[in-house]
Amino acid sequence: MGDAETDFRLSESSVGDVRVIAVTGQADLHTAPKLRSAIVSTIDAGTRRLVIDLSETTFLDSMTLGVMLGALKRLSPDGGRLAIACPSRSLRRIFEITSLDEVLEVADTTAEAIALTHDGRTAA
Repeated sequence: MGDAETDFRLSESSVGDVRVIAVTGQADLHTAPKLRSAIVSTIDAGTRRLVIDLSETTFLDSMTLGVMLGALKRLSPDGGRLAIACPSRSLRRIFEITSLDEVLEVADTTAEAIALTHDGRTAA
């Protein structure tokens, strides 16, 4: 098993006016600052629609959830939107247990998350 720092990777892309930050590997206490830095840089560069893609994320901790809440707080005052793509049932459970699924918009796929940044919460 590799080192968590080595397994962790961020990649960024754009789909129209939506910036997507994909997280690969373990998002935890040690890697959360890198995610925070990427989010802050993206928002400071003018992004108003952001998706955090957890499709390749293997672990998520409270520090990373805090980073996502921080992104929401940075985007909200300017009418920005944040959505999370989280197809993993076990990671999705973390959002449910903490009730963050009621605060953050969480979708099963990246495409659905991108749509949420334009349309808002879909009826479920």
